[in-house]
Amino acid sequence: MYNYAIRFEQDSTPGLAVFCRDLPELNSYGDDREHAISEAVDAIEVTLSIYVDQRRPIPESSEPLPGEQVIYLPAVTVAKILLWNTMMERGMRKADLRRLLGVHQSQGDRLVDFMHTSKMEQIEAALAALGKRLAVTVQAA
Repeated sequence: MYNYAIRFEQDSTPGLAVFCRDLPELNSYGDDREHAISEAVDAIEVTLSIYVDQRRPIPESSEPLPGEQVIYLPAVTVAKILLWNTMMERGMRKADLRRLLGVHQSQGDRLVDFMHTSKMEQIEAALAALGKRLAVTVQAA
């Protein structure tokens, strides 16, 4: 659902440029393939922040194409995506979420801030206030 596929392109300088079909705003770089993959999670989270800043829903991932590398996001990041997209479906702003939860601005804003680690319980509570329940599954690696 939110496991984004990235592709690598050899740059004219040493290193690899990273791109994502589903998140065209994503732009990242790594010294080599391993470094590029480790940088991709941060790049995806920065890109998700752009969607929040622009009040746009975050797109689901599409099936990877041959040669692409799938990036599996942390569970807390996926939960934040689900919270944000639920808010977008309902036309809610961050201020609406804060009022609904009865929390201060910084507490509410962090729930949809991909650069801040939130407690999963807080995100679950926010989803519950919106009539949603988070379900977690385990898959083979």
